[in-house]
Formats: sequence, structure tokens, C-alpha cells
Amino acid sequence: MKHTNFAESPVATDDDARESRALIGRSMSRWRVLIGRRVLARLAIDNVAPDLEISHLDVLDAVRRAEPDAEVTVGTIAELMRIDPSRASRIVADMVARGVLRREASQADARRIIVVMTDPGKKLMHEVQAVKRGVIENILADWPEEDVAAFAVLFDKFVAGMERIHQNRENAGRGDG
Repeated sequence: MKHTNFAESPVATDDDARESRALIGRSMSRWRVLIGRRVLARLAIDNVAPDLEISHLDVLDAVRRAEPDAEVTVGTIAELMRIDPSRASRIVADMVARGVLRREASQADARRIIVVMTDPGKKLMHEVQAVKRGVIENILADWPEEDVAAFAVLFDKFVAGMERIHQNRENAGRGDG
């Protein structure tokens, strides 16, 4: 079943199907190593903000992801990053000192303090995302456009499946599943 273009539809045998699944498993192992080493984040830091640590980018990303849905607290950040709230608080304090985040009173409950990305923080996130997009563009530069389109859909579908498995496992651990 060897082919280079996703748009082609070869007839797969059982052996082809097993080999395809084995290749996915091997590729996932290589991908896990790259993700574990935080290759994209390190490239972004090297190119945009060499004085930051990966945890700083993680906090900014957590704020970016959470902001559209709700006010972001240190607790929200800790939950999204799966770290202790005191560690999240220390990282947020550092990011506030750097001027990329600020603390302010919640509009919904003035007793609650929320974390908001500043304009310099938004600019930094934009630059980090641009570096990551540039790496992806570089990887895909010689791919046929139909392969890129197919990969985008299939990779998203694969990741969504992994997220479902993870969420089901989390729910089962809490007794929700």
C-alpha cells in the first residue's frame, strides 16, 4: 500500500492495515520524544524570548486558551497546566513582574483576582505562535496541498480521539464514567 499522495485510494490488505498501524505506533514514539523535549517551545523561546522558560510559555498559552470562555484565575492556570496552585502562582507572579500578565479584580466578583494578558503578553504569544507556524510551514513546504489538507483533517481527528480516551479515563478515575 505504498503511496505518497493521500488523495490516492489504494486497496489495502490486512497486512497493509497492520503495517500502517505499526507505522503510526512507531511515529507516535518518535513524536512523543520530540514533544517531551518540547522542541517547538524551545525553538520559539530561542527565537523570541531567550530569557523565558518553557513554563512561562505554558502559562501564557493557558491564559490564551481560557480567556475566551471565562475569567482566568491562578487556579484555572494550575488546572490547565496540571500543576500545584502555588507553583502556578509563582510563575504568574514572575510573568506579572515581566509585564506580560497583570492581575486585576474580577468584574463578576470583586473579591476574586483574575489574570489577564497584557498587550506585550499578546505580542509575545503572537510571536511564539508565528515561530511555531513557521516550523510547520517549513516541514510541509514540499508536500502537495491535498496531502496537507488531508493530514490536517486526519491529524485533528486522531488527536480528538486521543483526547476522548484521556477524558474517558479521567472521568472513570473520578467515578463519572
